[in-house]
Amino acid sequence: MIYEAGRYEIIVIGAGHAGCEAALASARMGCRTLLVTMSVEYIALMPCNPSIGGPAKAQLVREIDALGGEMGVNIDKSSIQMRMINTGKGPAVQALRAQADKHEYGREMIKTILGQPKLDLLMAEVEDIETEDSMVKAVVTRTGARYECQAIVLTTGTYLKGRIIAGEVIYDGGPGNQFPAVRLSDSLKSMGIKLGRFKTGTPPRIDRKTVDFTRMEEQPGDEYPWRFSFISPPPQREQLSCWLTHSTPETHRIVMENIDRAPMFTGVIQGRGPRYCPSFEDKVVRFSHKPSHQLFIEPEGRDTDEMYVQGLNTSLPEDVQIRVLRSIPGLENVHMIRTGYAIEYDYVIPSQARLTLENKVVAGLFTAGQINGTSGSHSWDKCGIKDTGKGAFYIEEK
Repeated sequence: MIYEAGRYEIIVIGAGHAGCEAALASARMGCRTLLVTMSVEYIALMPCNPSIGGPAKAQLVREIDALGGEMGVNIDKSSIQMRMINTGKGPAVQALRAQADKHEYGREMIKTILGQPKLDLLMAEVEDIETEDSMVKAVVTRTGARYECQAIVLTTGTYLKGRIIAGEVIYDGGPGNQFPAVRLSDSLKSMGIKLGRFKTGTPPRIDRKTVDFTRMEEQPGDEYPWRFSFISPPPQREQLSCWLTHSTPETHRIVMENIDRAPMFTGVIQGRGPRYCPSFEDKVVRFSHKPSHQLFIEPEGRDTDEMYVQGLNTSLPEDVQIRVLRSIPGLENVHMIRTGYAIEYDYVIPSQARLTLENKVVAGLFTAGQINGTSGSHSWDKCGIKDTGKGAFYIEEK
């Protein structure tokens, strides 16, 4: 049964990076705003790499900060390492990168959201978007609550009809084994919005206590007190090191020996994967001439022994993942805490968005973040992105 629950100027659906920034920006501009998330505990969740910045992305964080956003301020509060990377190259490719304490990052963002005037927080699953004369009218949650609004910002990330895949194990789910958003996809389709299907992935997580760091190269943070935000105070924090190791020919042999069980190659995964962040098994197959690949062992926080294996995104079966890990120098006796997995999800084909990110089909509906296909590989022609043939691209309005 549907009941009238309230009225807002702006409703933001999803509380990841994009959703938090959209909701805070809206409220700070004086609009009465509702931020809806399926889990209050997982606001600003970092289900994949717990870092901010890096090549191309660091500049975006600075731009967000200059516009009054929160990401730069928040990572300055919660970083466990800051490092300027590519310092051996020209200044155009140098970029600041921060390793985050992902739990502290989320806690700090929750504090900011709860303390922001004109911003209300709601834990609910939005199942339907109502329209009138091709304009947004209201959202309806799973419990029947109906909230009227003038505009909606959709920032659902990888949750729309999310499907988790690890070898032969397949089940519906969102990042970090959360619930997926299922019915919202159908609501978007009913409005005439075209959706596609993407795939992304995450690596296994391992126990710090079982890692032999003597066989790895230490990657300490910089002594210079870097910060992302122009308004943050100088940092006063102890930095934690990351560590560099490499895969081996034995690692690659194990992968190739089990490639017939890899969902990436058996047809189980239908969605296209990221162009610049391929799965480890894809790298082994595509670059078979390379004897090794870099892998970075990164802490996920100050108060946890969980570590992230950057460069080992995989959807191989769990037993194969364990063998792969133990073939890597320093990880011979490692204990795997979380299995790596792939996640397939629906996204809105971005040619339907104006340059303002407002949908061309439904007025007042804006999309931001991964729902726009920002981390996938797709048909550029279908999305209105044209290759000039000279190493440059342009967006064709349709």
